[in-house]
Order: sequence, then structure tokens, then C-alpha cells
Amino acid sequence: MAKRNDVYKCSECNNIVEIILPSDKELCGFEKVVENTTDAATEKHVPVVEKIEGGYRVTVGEVEHPMTEAHSIQWIELITDNNEVLRKYLDPTDKPVAEFKTDAKEVYAREYCNLHGLWRSK
Repeated sequence: MAKRNDVYKCSECNNIVEIILPSDKELCGFEKVVENTTDAATEKHVPVVEKIEGGYRVTVGEVEHPMTEAHSIQWIELITDNNEVLRKYLDPTDKPVAEFKTDAKEVYAREYCNLHGLWRSK
């Protein structure tokens, strides 16, 4: 059963959805995207969360992820203990970095790479 904030992708149309309000039924026609947390690739995908004044900065990878038309981060999001989901959409010309304003004490970040899928901070 789908849970709030689960991410799903359709294998036919490649649409990606995030569950906002779950039901007691399975999501039709979509497959759950599994969050990766261990990076074995040359590029770095695991989001790095840094506390900054007024919120958090999320950088994709300890070594900044490349951003090209063929290989890029499509979005970065911060999920907080205040039930907030803060998201920034990126273009291939952007840096793989996002800053989020929040007073939350506990957070984790996720990002989606067009080639390597969904990644979560540790």
C-alpha cells in the first residue's frame, strides 16, 4: 500500500507521482521508486544536508553532481518533522543545490536523477 511521500513512476509514460494523500488501495499502473542511499557510481547522488541560518542547504553529492542535458538532477526536496515537503525543480543549466527556509529540527533530503533515479540523504 502506498504511503505519504512515496514516489512512483509509470513504465509506459514515464510520469512520476508522489503520494500526497494515500488510500487503502494500491496505485494502479505505477511502480514504486526505491530510494537509494549508498553511492557506488563515479558521480555522486546522495544528497548532503547542511544546516544554514534560517533553514537548510542541500547539495547533490559530496562531489557536485554533473548537470547536462543528458544527465541531470530534476528536483531536490526536503522533508521535515513539521510535515513540510519543500521542493525545488532544476534545469540542466542549474547547479545541483537548493536552499530551503524552515525552522524544522529534523529533516532529510531526496533528489531525482534522470538517469539514476531517486536518492535519499542518510
